[in-house]
Order: sequence, then structure tokens, then C-alpha cells
Amino acid sequence: MPIVYEYLGIIIRFYSNEHEPIHIHADYDGATVKISLFVKNEVVYRVSYKKEKGTFNNAKLVDLKHFVSVNKNALLFAWKQYFELNVRTKPIIITKKIN
Repeated sequence: MPIVYEYLGIIIRFYSNEHEPIHIHADYDGATVKISLFVKNEVVYRVSYKKEKGTFNNAKLVDLKHFVSVNKNALLFAWKQYFELNVRTKPIIITKKIN
């Protein structure tokens, strides 16, 4: 299960046996949220969030949604690198809030 990002303690990863539609998983303190990226013409036009396990702390969920909003195209790129081009990268760790 490759970790793509760690943002303020939130682990953002793919599962190695993923499938379309494009989605990622975010884990924090025992809770998991599935984030689906809807893409048209190589651009993410919509993002949806679905609780998978536990309940995300509200402040952390706000942090996660902001992070995904700012980095949705980078997440799409990471998906394509991993699943289409078989490129493995190290996780990017971010310890300060992004604007």
C-alpha cells in the first residue's frame, strides 16, 4: 500500500490492487476516508469523500479536504505514475499547513 503523502499526520495512500474510478484513501487516528477523483480531459472536475472506517476528527477532515483541493491534479498524476507507468516514488511528508 504505497503512501503518496503524509499531511499533518494524515496518511494518503493507494492500495496496490486499486481499480477505477480513480480514488485514494486517507487514514488518521484509526479512521479511513475514501476520496474519489472524477476526471475529464485529464483534469479533476469533482471530488467526493466517503467514510470507510471510524470517524475523522472534524479539524483533520477540513485539513484533508483543503489538501486534496489544492493537490487534486498532483494526486491524479501520482495515480497515473503508479498504476499506468509502474513508477514507484517515496512519500512526500508535509508537516505545516498549506495555503
